[in-house]
Amino acid sequence: MNILLTGGLGFIGSHTAAVLTQGNHHVVLLDNLSNCQIGVLGSLEKIIGKRLDFIEGDVRDIPLVERLLSDHHIDVVIHFAGLKAVGDSNTDPINYYSNNVAGTISLIQAMQACGLGRMIFSSSATVYGDPVYLPYDEAHPTSPTNPYGRTKLQCEEILRDQVKANPSWSVACLRYFNPVGAHPSGLIGEDPFGVPNNLMPYVAQVASGKLERLSIFGDDYETQDGTGERDYIHVMDLAEGHASALDLVKVQNGFFAINLGSGLPISVLALVLAFEKVSGKKIPYAIAPRRAGDLPSYFAKPDMAKIVLHWQTQRSLIDMCSSMWNYQKISHGAD
Repeated sequence: MNILLTGGLGFIGSHTAAVLTQGNHHVVLLDNLSNCQIGVLGSLEKIIGKRLDFIEGDVRDIPLVERLLSDHHIDVVIHFAGLKAVGDSNTDPINYYSNNVAGTISLIQAMQACGLGRMIFSSSATVYGDPVYLPYDEAHPTSPTNPYGRTKLQCEEILRDQVKANPSWSVACLRYFNPVGAHPSGLIGEDPFGVPNNLMPYVAQVASGKLERLSIFGDDYETQDGTGERDYIHVMDLAEGHASALDLVKVQNGFFAINLGSGLPISVLALVLAFEKVSGKKIPYAIAPRRAGDLPSYFAKPDMAKIVLHWQTQRSLIDMCSSMWNYQKISHGAD
């Protein structure tokens, strides 16, 4: 299949590109490089062993997207492009609505113009908001608590309406939990600009000595060890989930919202201890006050993915940590 990946050089997009290309799909990558490095392209090409079709551009550029869809005879769009930091969305919400919501609308318009109606959308478990019950299943009420989550939910609602109005369309909204880890080659992984917002890359930079210590926000939650629990999923499992979703949107019309998670809550402290084990490094940390808005625990009920996509996670917490440490050593020179 010919597949357009918007945001194709980002953390999840690049790993998905590797999986799809090695599965004999032809991928075309569109990225405006606002949150990734152009060097990822060279690393991807080294992994795959051939040149990739990459276009620097913005998904909101409708004529550009129309040309890509037409020139490359695209069969399916996987829509990763968008901003994703919860904290930044609170301080600059309009930028988030412009990139995430307006970008999705522009993409739909370009697809309509080209007669294309197959999409996999990069959504998020943040659409659920504070848990009414756990684990989150797809029937859980949606009530996001920050602008980032609201943009993802609005995109889902727009896509749901589009499918209702155009029954020949097929859209799979994949609600990610907490992607971590890196490609087994160590050539691509999560490499945020500036100080990381997410736990795993922060821990990796403490282990490598780039950052002094980790702050753990709260150790008095009603969890197994008092620290917050999250559902971590290896980025390679996540990428393979997108490959499985291709089989769904290829043959079945409709709108599908599906959790991609492990179903296993892992605490901050458990992740730190696992990273110490694989790296052989002591990771200094200090307990800090709880942050406003942080949940004690959240995790997925992944049953629908098993039934509909015939997919489930395969990699462990140790796999996640060891792949991230391997990436830190190979691509960033950590000892």
